[in-house]
Amino acid sequence: MRSLPTGTEAVVFDCDGLLVDTEGCWTVAESAIFAAHGHPFGPEQKALVIGRTVGAAGQAMAQYLGRPHAGGELAAELLERVRKELSHGAAALPGAAELVRACRAAVPVAVASNSPRELLDAALWSAGLADCFAHSFAADEVRSPKPAPELYLTACEALGATPERSVAFEDSATGIASARAAGLYVAVVPSLPGVDLDHDWLGTSLAEPELLEWAEGLRDGTDH
Repeated sequence: MRSLPTGTEAVVFDCDGLLVDTEGCWTVAESAIFAAHGHPFGPEQKALVIGRTVGAAGQAMAQYLGRPHAGGELAAELLERVRKELSHGAAALPGAAELVRACRAAVPVAVASNSPRELLDAALWSAGLADCFAHSFAADEVRSPKPAPELYLTACEALGATPERSVAFEDSATGIASARAAGLYVAVVPSLPGVDLDHDWLGTSLAEPELLEWAEGLRDGTDH
């Protein structure tokens, strides 16, 4: 595993399950849909949908549940259920606010999310992170969301940064594939335990001291 890169031009964060503890909201919604079709919802089923857009998650659920033509219907139900769960609020994950602010003090930062704009804004606002980002990009604002590279390429372009000199923070295989395809350095904090994910740097939390030390080093221009 490589150490985090110095000389970083920009940092781009995923949102759900990485900055904001929204996976619980998604899991409640997904579990309810599976239960309505007589299916349990556990780690295997969660792996089918985590990190995907609402539409792609709907299609994955439809295939799994044996209703291949019901993807749009299930996606609409998922969106409505997640909207309801998010209305109760979601907190920033440990270390998220501190790391984002430390990075922002040194280099341009952005959010690149596979959620639609409505849910992205709700999550960031609920977690108290909305004011931390002048730039954020949602799945419904690009032609090809994650795992395609467009969200990360769009973010880097807006920040005036070279993808190869930028760092992506991700939590899921879908997001990692997007960042990797765009050419960014990939720092990973998995939101599901026990999964083996592609990474350049791997941690258990955004609160790991190494991350804050690295971000502060970017501002100071020192190596750690």
